[in-house]
Amino acid sequence: MGLFGNKEPETVQVAGLHLHCEICKHDRFWKREAQLNTSVATFFNFDWVNPGAATSTGSFPRGNFSEAGRRLSA
Repeated sequence: MGLFGNKEPETVQVAGLHLHCEICKHDRFWKREAQLNTSVATFFNFDWVNPGAATSTGSFPRGNFSEAGRRLSA
């Protein structure tokens, strides 16, 4: 099983545009939902009223992370 319960990372489109990482140029992402908490709602124990958001976490091929770091330092 992969990150966040997904079996494989997926391609993502935002507003009809294909998403890719600007650092490693990879185009696969793990998708999940996250709750956007506010301090007021948390203080009154009303976290359930806070909105949620879809998130995409980059998934780069093995070895590309160090290669991306070299590109940034060059």
